[in-house]
Amino acid sequence: MIGKSRLIDVIAGTNRGLVATEAQKQAILAAIANLEDLNPTPRPLEASNLLEGNWRLLYTTSKALLNLDNIPLYKLGQIYQCIRVESASVYNIAEIYGLPSLEGLVSVAAKFEPVSDRRVQVKFKRFIIGLQRLIGYQSPGNLIQQIESGQKFTALDFPIKKEEQQGWLDITYLDDDLRIGRGNEGSVFVLSKS
Repeated sequence: MIGKSRLIDVIAGTNRGLVATEAQKQAILAAIANLEDLNPTPRPLEASNLLEGNWRLLYTTSKALLNLDNIPLYKLGQIYQCIRVESASVYNIAEIYGLPSLEGLVSVAAKFEPVSDRRVQVKFKRFIIGLQRLIGYQSPGNLIQQIESGQKFTALDFPIKKEEQQGWLDITYLDDDLRIGRGNEGSVFVLSKS
């Protein structure tokens, strides 16, 4: 699909949005809007087989995510959003790299509830931040298994109880390997299935 390859092309070299120029941001938003008009899955929440899985972030305008790159001596690695439809769970996982043996991890576990054909309400439930080696981090799937089994980690690991720690996300494009979402803070997310 031309629109899809156009979007991938304009995203290339922006390091998930970290180094995107204003001109690149405008081109990316235009390519996103064009692709959203061609969405092959108008009711994405009914397409659980497409939605389910581990998604890797290709691009975002989310300041909360991009600011993780501002931690002194560290650089932002891969960011994943892993969706488990059956349990209505979503796991955001950001790998952080820097000093040898001190690689970090930031993860937020949440529950989602569909409120329309394409919008989910998201309630954040658990926050984990720590060193990958102390957590025993190997992969997003491995970490999710540990979280779902109730494991506590040698890290900052605490429940999020405040009701204001929630938001919503519209899934505006979904196919076999690409997902686009728009969040309640005006952020855009482009992810590929990994």
